[in-house]
Amino acid sequence: MLTPSLERLIAELSRLPGIGPRSAQRLAFHLLKGPRDRPVALAEALVQMAERLRPCSRCFSFAEDELCPICADPRRDTSLLCVVEEPSAILPIERTHEYRGTYHVLGGALSPIDGVDPDDLRIDELVRRVDAEGVTEVVLATNPTMTGEATALYLADLLRGRVRLTRLASGLPVGADLEHADELTLGRALLGRREL
Repeated sequence: MLTPSLERLIAELSRLPGIGPRSAQRLAFHLLKGPRDRPVALAEALVQMAERLRPCSRCFSFAEDELCPICADPRRDTSLLCVVEEPSAILPIERTHEYRGTYHVLGGALSPIDGVDPDDLRIDELVRRVDAEGVTEVVLATNPTMTGEATALYLADLLRGRVRLTRLASGLPVGADLEHADELTLGRALLGRREL
């Protein structure tokens, strides 16, 4: 019932995370209703991204040059290194304006059940950076999931004695009611409590 080009667009959009067939169809029709230059601009941006982006040679985030903008910034504190699972975790940390160090992207988290072992992640590169770049603190900012926690513990064992190791605090979000907190979140908030 749809044209082949429209069917292909819907199929490609539905491959995106969180976009099902109906959402893909709505997006496709939205692009068709707007000015003709809007889908062309989107297509050009996608082609440009595919052609220009590559992993940063230092931290493995996204870069268009040899280094990403963060690694290329001389104002960043290279003695402070924040370890994340994926490049997408960097942006929320940067939005806080509280962190001025550099990053290291592992490329995932340890998950033996899924076949993800230490050799599948950029752990060797992390150890080399810690040893070669004068890093004094490593902030373990892996996700607060079972695989993220396992990865943080593995890295802590590997790096202990080389640098100061810290982990992002976890607990209750600002503005939350205690009655709506799950046991794990509330338990972590209690364990991470601090003096006033």
